[in-house]
Amino acid sequence: MKFRTQTYPTRRAVFTAALGLPVTLILALVVPDLWVLGAGWVAAILGLVALDALLATSVPRMEPSIDAPGSGYVGHDYDVRITTEFAAGVPPRKPELRLTANDRLSVSPSTAQAGLGDGGMLALFNIRTELRGTAELERLWTRWQGPLGLVWRQRIDPLLQEFPVTSDTKMVRDTAAEIFTKDANIGQKLQRMRGDGTEFDGLTEFMPGMDKRSIDWKHSARHGTLLSREFRTERNHNIVFAFDTGHIMAEAAEDVETGESMTKLDRALNAALLMSFVSLKIGDKVGLYAFDEKPYLYAPAIGNTRSFSQIRRVSAKIDYSNAETNFTLGLSQLAQNLQRRTLIVVFTDFVDSTQAELMVENMARLLKRHIVIFVAFRNSALDQLIERPAKTPEEAAASLIGDGLMRERDLVLRRLMRMGVNVIDADADTLNMKVLNTYMMLKARNAI
Repeated sequence: MKFRTQTYPTRRAVFTAALGLPVTLILALVVPDLWVLGAGWVAAILGLVALDALLATSVPRMEPSIDAPGSGYVGHDYDVRITTEFAAGVPPRKPELRLTANDRLSVSPSTAQAGLGDGGMLALFNIRTELRGTAELERLWTRWQGPLGLVWRQRIDPLLQEFPVTSDTKMVRDTAAEIFTKDANIGQKLQRMRGDGTEFDGLTEFMPGMDKRSIDWKHSARHGTLLSREFRTERNHNIVFAFDTGHIMAEAAEDVETGESMTKLDRALNAALLMSFVSLKIGDKVGLYAFDEKPYLYAPAIGNTRSFSQIRRVSAKIDYSNAETNFTLGLSQLAQNLQRRTLIVVFTDFVDSTQAELMVENMARLLKRHIVIFVAFRNSALDQLIERPAKTPEEAAASLIGDGLMRERDLVLRRLMRMGVNVIDADADTLNMKVLNTYMMLKARNAI
């Protein structure tokens, strides 16, 4: 798409020309024959402005070249380099650039001063990926003054340069690699050794210290020595991550340790992708489900570690919403989609007891056939409000209201636990490992 151009005077030119107006008025009143001197001043300035526009670097020669990332992870910072080459001659004076983007990105600084070199200039911008989805660099404004500093020449380039912003899979792979190392010191060991689980693996000679209940008496009699059965953890279990994408999940959840702020939905996706990577490594199958006022995405469970890239691509379709979550429709449709016993990991949050009541009722229906992990986000700001000493009546009232909300929330979570739901009420900084450890605990207990 073709660029647009603009030419307009600088503040210096406007103020200098404006000085001629009162001079002209005074001369017209005091010495009428000399009023043309003031008018000549204004005309001279306008002539210099026209001359400055002619001497300034021409707009077509200021062709920008943009070096931007091809993709990005949400919550990360990236550099955008803009280089502009121009031929020999009068270089641009005081060049400035401005870059605009859609709501998925924030750009800083708002206006960048370009550095001049031999036959070119360079400007740097920092972009931060605020939301998942398709990020777009929309327009680039480049302006510079003429050699006299009386006129601005401006070039507006429509960029329309898009790149995908996805969940932080680099964090997923790095964390999973640490967990899978033999001496990992966080989480639980994920590779179950022979002798665990309930699926028959083979026979081995019975040794002191082994469980006597594992002795296979029939084969021991046949071989004339005590043989013990070995087991391994079952594989190919179905795991479905169900995401509530209503307006509450679009709120920010801040990591207390790092100060990093991301939406609850993005943090839920990071935790789900980490668990997906580990689950696929172990041999289980992973599927995705998303709903707000109605279900809008269902990806059936698939296996094999090579499927992780496909799961990541599908997760990019899970978008933010301003709608109220319909738990009845969302969870009942999920139950209809599942034909076999499944581990369902529900990422959601709630603020009032009415909404929670509908959620609890539908959780009870899921529990009839499936195992459920319920993941909610702890409101650290509300915790701080309750714990902070009140210095005014208003602060005391706010603390009292906050305490009431937290009590209602704890009652709902305890009710879910009594029903048999595996409840996780986690802060942003502990969410990933709590979800993963709960999954591994269920695997170790053969509960799936």
